[in-house]
Amino acid sequence: QVQLVESGGGLVQPGGSLTLSCAAPRKIFISYVMSWYRQAPGKQRELVASITADYIPTTNYADAVKDRFTITRDHAGNTVNLQMNNLKPEDTAVYYCNARLSVFDVWGQGTQVTVSL
Repeated sequence: QVQLVESGGGLVQPGGSLTLSCAAPRKIFISYVMSWYRQAPGKQRELVASITADYIPTTNYADAVKDRFTITRDHAGNTVNLQMNNLKPEDTAVYYCNARLSVFDVWGQGTQVTVSL
């Protein structure tokens, strides 16, 4: 069974930074669109950011995180990273890594991010 392994969540104060990482099998990493989603309590899961598998990848961000979050691929480690700066309480959620190619859709187990004093 394909596994995506997330890491990097935790508790941070408003205005702080965190970096989430998602490790994927090589064959997934080089072919699939990789994304980060989040789900806050009582809310639907939403797309945060995505990055294509092209040689020069295309990125896409939710309006709520533009100019604060950056998604990148680390080819050496087969990981997709989400750098989160200037975090706000409304960023508190479980963050999920996703890999998608056509009808194939793979999810990680999620990592908690809490932004609070």
